[in-house]
Amino acid sequence: MIDTERLDATFHALSDPTRRAILARLAQEGDVAVMDLAEPFAMSQPAISKHLKVLEKAGLVSRGRDAQKRPVHLEAQPLAEATGWLIEYRKYWSAQFGRLDDLLDELQKLEEAAGRN
Repeated sequence: MIDTERLDATFHALSDPTRRAILARLAQEGDVAVMDLAEPFAMSQPAISKHLKVLEKAGLVSRGRDAQKRPVHLEAQPLAEATGWLIEYRKYWSAQFGRLDDLLDELQKLEEAAGRN
């Protein structure tokens, strides 16, 4: 069973485009220093730090210590848990679409049969 508070925190963190961009950058580049994370955004380092706190609270990133730098590391487990939760709904919708396909096939057969008479 998924911890609902952690799932809520994950989706809350993912609801912001800046936080999603931070996660994408970490996934692509690996660990990045906080100061370097702020560079591509038109916002201050304290604003980036606020986003990082939300990501940390959700367990999506961790921060280390490397001399003067504070590298930020992607923690993917909460994303895997959110994906697992979403997969259950994908199964539901796949079944619903399967039922719709069956109904459309049945209606098409009825139309074809009616057209032949």
